[in-house]
Amino acid sequence: MSAEELAVILRQALVALGVLFVLVNLRVGGQFLQWWRLRRHAVLAWPPARPPFFAVNLAIGVMLGLILLITAIRMPRSLSSLFGVAMMFTYYGYLLPLSTRIRPGIYRDGIWTDSGYMPYRDIGGLTWKGGDTLVLASRQKALGRRLRVPGPHLGEVRHLLREEIGRRTIEFDEGPGLHLGTRDTRESA
Repeated sequence: MSAEELAVILRQALVALGVLFVLVNLRVGGQFLQWWRLRRHAVLAWPPARPPFFAVNLAIGVMLGLILLITAIRMPRSLSSLFGVAMMFTYYGYLLPLSTRIRPGIYRDGIWTDSGYMPYRDIGGLTWKGGDTLVLASRQKALGRRLRVPGPHLGEVRHLLREEIGRRTIEFDEGPGLHLGTRDTRESA
């Protein structure tokens, strides 16, 4: 394999990575914007746990920034290489650090879980696992989300959930979604 063929393969790989990271960037960016709009409606929220290997991810972002700068200076016509590296840099350098600002917890109209926001109207069931992890079942589809609740907030989260259940904001076991069992799930709050 010649150096020119290898360069073509590397450029194609960078374009494919760029397309993949465009999708990831849209998802993470969309979640951050959704949280930004909802943040003032937080009833009880707490700082998230740092992702594993967070410092390594930041180092990757710095390295990608340097690679992007060097590529832009040395090979300005290589737009495919710039695209792939720029999309990865956008994720590691900006969106990943921004996503660590999203505060999980109870909001006025829903719950921000470890993997995203779930409005109360979409919750079809809930249960506690391991004493500090709230598992939410979707009413609409077979989807479960979890929320790790720090110890000092457990009592208040349970109290807020009981209030929402009492107001019938959270309706249980309706619709085609994931159900958590045959017992009365209201006792889980």
